[in-house]
Amino acid sequence: MLRFMLVFIGCLLGLFVLELLQPVERHVIEPFTAALAQVCVWLVGLFDANAVAHGKILQTASGSFAVSIERGCNGIEAVIILVAAMLAFPAGWKHRLAGIGAGFLAIQVLNLVRIISLFYLGQWNRVWFDWFHLYLWQALIILDALVVFLLWLRWLPRSPTGARPALGG
Repeated sequence: MLRFMLVFIGCLLGLFVLELLQPVERHVIEPFTAALAQVCVWLVGLFDANAVAHGKILQTASGSFAVSIERGCNGIEAVIILVAAMLAFPAGWKHRLAGIGAGFLAIQVLNLVRIISLFYLGQWNRVWFDWFHLYLWQALIILDALVVFLLWLRWLPRSPTGARPALGG
């Protein structure tokens, strides 16, 4: 367990520092966040032509309401937590990479639901928008990462003795 915690904290710190580097921000985070806004517009456009995106901003076509997908709202932090946990857990690289890929998709799909729901909540009621944005959705995105990690642990193959890999210590 001690090994897991040390590797987890080390990976977490390393990945968060990497995320904060200006070249990573400019060439990875910003384009990814803008792509999220475009996907949201495409999804909303399937049933409502009232949304447009400008960079990381999702807004109504009239410009009466907009949400900006900022750091912490793009799901990257939850993905970092999940990746750190999967890297720290003793498993084969094939299983780690499959878990990271599936986890990334699960977190981002839920994050798309989050962004679109906040887009409509904000148009309807600012108080509800703030409550969902600050309290409910923040917790649900992190909970999603935890659930994905727990499902991944159950998916890992058992060792020849029938036991799953231990956290080690």
